[in-house]
Amino acid sequence: MDYPMRIGGEPVASAQPLDVRLPYDGTTVGTIFQAGRELVEAAVKAAKAAGGAMREMILDERATILRKAYDRLLERKEEFAKAISSESGKPIKEARMEVDRSALTLLFSSEEAHRLHGEVVPMDASPGGRGHMAMTVREPVGVIAAITPFNFPLNLAMHKIGPALAAGNTVVHKPASATPISAIMMADLFTECGLPKGALNVITGPGGSIGEHLCFHQDVAMITFTGSPEVGLRLRNLAGMKRVTLELGNNSAVIVEGDANLEEAAARCVAGSFAHSGQVCISVQRIFVEETVRSEFMDRMVELTEKLKLGHPHDPGTDISSLITEKEAERVESWIDEAVRHGARLLTGGVRKRATVEPAVLADVPANVQISCKEAFGPVVGINGYRNLEEAVARVNESDYGLQAGIYTRDITKAFTAARKVRVGGFMINEIPQYRVDQMPYGGVKLSGTGREGPKYAIEEMTEPKLICWKV
Repeated sequence: MDYPMRIGGEPVASAQPLDVRLPYDGTTVGTIFQAGRELVEAAVKAAKAAGGAMREMILDERATILRKAYDRLLERKEEFAKAISSESGKPIKEARMEVDRSALTLLFSSEEAHRLHGEVVPMDASPGGRGHMAMTVREPVGVIAAITPFNFPLNLAMHKIGPALAAGNTVVHKPASATPISAIMMADLFTECGLPKGALNVITGPGGSIGEHLCFHQDVAMITFTGSPEVGLRLRNLAGMKRVTLELGNNSAVIVEGDANLEEAAARCVAGSFAHSGQVCISVQRIFVEETVRSEFMDRMVELTEKLKLGHPHDPGTDISSLITEKEAERVESWIDEAVRHGARLLTGGVRKRATVEPAVLADVPANVQISCKEAFGPVVGINGYRNLEEAVARVNESDYGLQAGIYTRDITKAFTAARKVRVGGFMINEIPQYRVDQMPYGGVKLSGTGREGPKYAIEEMTEPKLICWKV
């Protein structure tokens, strides 16, 4: 089936088709079309032309469209879940959860549209303010370029598109080339819900050239990007005076204290390490366990990991399917091999078959190997011991990333000591760092990015405060 781009509310194809394939076995899912510079220009032009209609909409009109999209998406849940599973290789049960979360993101965006407001400025707090009053209003920034990755092709797109529309902006959406189908389907759904034509445009094709065109385009006011630090830094450098928010990589760490509920901690860490084959920005990658309970914790991790079912993503019983490409699976396999060569112990897993890698649990992972230093984005986790909390916090902070981290302990003093000292955007107590609900602020520090998502917080990034002052 062909999936043309959506520009100005209309399907648009190019002379450059590209097959989208199921990562698990390489079967063709559909055909998309690659945009060149002229179609990028057309998409931005359509978004700019729709800007007036979006700005003039009252808040309730924007909220109503988003609420309708919430309802329609849930009505078509299975259709969207099948598309996500097919294009990304995500197990169908996880794809269904993603549709549910995407709908909630739209619902939260709808609610925040009703709450968009400025404030009264106390002018007479200054002697020079006598006889003056002032207020602020929040206005849309304009055309927003939303560039999204393959791992959550629908929900991460809704985290950009929902708040952008709630704030009265228009969007040019560039989904990952591997997973564009759900984005195109969603654009049509928004049109059905009454969104003005051109308010949401979807262009497909090579990320590098399209991203550069969008960064340089004078009519694009903001870039919001989720992806690798390397690409994010390049886009930021190219964007000049444009507003930029970046949700980048991580190598999430969990501290497990000796007093923790080990059964719960191990079960959650297995889920947090291997969901979507570890292809999650906040996937658990590094676990630091107090030496007194490390052996017991590792045994629990291995036992639970070996119960995970590998299989086709459309099988309802599948826990682990494939990575997005065989090349990525080969990379993860090589990182595991590197760790073992440098002294790590492979406790279970690590065997690759085409694009699928068995979930791997490592112990005694050296600090200088790639699994410790970089974002694995694959089904692998390393477990190391520590003697005291101060040492554990230092090990967690030995990272170029800082998105989310966590601790398991019954000691509230230790929990909040770690929360204060670990440098991340979000810290979880008795929960894994992969935990996220869609209304919370989400973003990182260091190489993990700048800005925050979550509808309320994204709208703050996507609006400009304007001061209105008058003499009374």
